[in-house]
Amino acid sequence: MSLGMIGQKAGMTRIFDSTGVSIPVTVISFSPNTITQIKTDEKDGYQAVQVSYGKSSEKRVNKAISGHYKKSSLTPGKGLIEFRVENEDVNNFEIGKTINITTFKEGEHVDIIGTTKGKGFQGGVKRHHFKTQDATHGNSLSHRALGSTGQCQDPGRVFKGKKMPGQLGNVRNTIQNLVVVKIVEEDNIMLVKGSVPGFNGSNLIIKPTRKKYTPKKILSEEVEHKDESVEVSKSNQDDKINDVNKKETKENASKEEVKTDSKTNEDNSKKDVESDEQKPSNEQSK
Repeated sequence: MSLGMIGQKAGMTRIFDSTGVSIPVTVISFSPNTITQIKTDEKDGYQAVQVSYGKSSEKRVNKAISGHYKKSSLTPGKGLIEFRVENEDVNNFEIGKTINITTFKEGEHVDIIGTTKGKGFQGGVKRHHFKTQDATHGNSLSHRALGSTGQCQDPGRVFKGKKMPGQLGNVRNTIQNLVVVKIVEEDNIMLVKGSVPGFNGSNLIIKPTRKKYTPKKILSEEVEHKDESVEVSKSNQDDKINDVNKKETKENASKEEVKTDSKTNEDNSKKDVESDEQKPSNEQSK
């Protein structure tokens, strides 16, 4: 389901898993999320579901927003957020239906959108992590200065986009592929691993991640394939060693056969010599 929710950052803490490892988590609380409008391709040109969160008094809502809520027979909320649902049937959603935290599951990966903390006007060292200049050796009043910002006569100007001092923070930021560690349905609380943008109490948009995540099962299969390949290589090495040993044994056997043949030939030659020596002695005796 591609439909997300609107929550509020409550703060950060840590929990321990079954092995005793400390996991830093962000606590996100949820108020009731209500579907206020359903947009279709025929009427609006795209498919989306508009969601409102919390409740707001009619005095704090202008006439346009109050008329929008009255059209759906709903009480005004604190904000309106759209979620694109291009690959889903819009008929599955109903105006006035409440979205629960059960739309997310533990172990699921989500994208969280928020507004970062505003830091005001900051220098280049804090804003862009510039290196500071020398503390001594003739340097004065320029320890945290930028240095050169341009070139000489040509081009004779500062390029657009040059990193310089200015406003830091207070921008929309998205943290992708965060893991939902735990969901407490009774308290409408979600624990997400890691940090998220914004101050405590700021609004967050939580929706299923758009990145492809490789589950652990595939990684384990890859490890198994690696182990199998290692075993195959080991077996191939063993086969090579066995072949070498067989060749050595054959060579040794052939060498022994050659030795035995040479010995037999020597013995036969000795016998022939002895027989030749005995023949003349027999002739003399005759």
